[in-house]
Amino acid sequence: MKKISLLLAFIFLTLSCEGDRGPQGPPGRDGGLEFATVYEIERDLRPQDGYTFIFEFPGGEIPESDIVQVFLSEDRINGNDLWTPLPAIFFFDDGSQVVYNYNHTSFDVEVFLTDNNFNLDTVPDEYVFNKRFRIVVIPGAFGENNSELNSMEAIMQEMPNTEIIKLD
Repeated sequence: MKKISLLLAFIFLTLSCEGDRGPQGPPGRDGGLEFATVYEIERDLRPQDGYTFIFEFPGGEIPESDIVQVFLSEDRINGNDLWTPLPAIFFFDDGSQVVYNYNHTSFDVEVFLTDNNFNLDTVPDEYVFNKRFRIVVIPGAFGENNSELNSMEAIMQEMPNTEIIKLD
């Protein structure tokens, strides 16, 4: 019995030994995963739909604490998209204007055109058809401490592991 006890003590001491501790690594960020979910879609804001469309989140419900931001591809410069955050106002030569805006729930996003001073039926087709949007779902914890949520570039730089999901 004494031999078994000595053998167990030897095994315990051998397995529990540690070597020298190495140098401490660089400090990391606190808490959880920090990446956004970005959906890129092309949609029409058709008159028969009231100049609106609804995008349902593919994965179902998102947490209430998450932040939703919508961007419109306004132009392409040197092959790169110019992403404008909504709401976005576009002015016409006659003084009229059109506003792209959105609202959201934890299940979907509604994007719509509003007018402040004229009939939407007179909006040129390029403001209504084949519009590209990015709908960005940002973790709430990230958004609490970040003032750069109105810049697609800043979001992508802060969360470089973010994948853009292009949907039909």
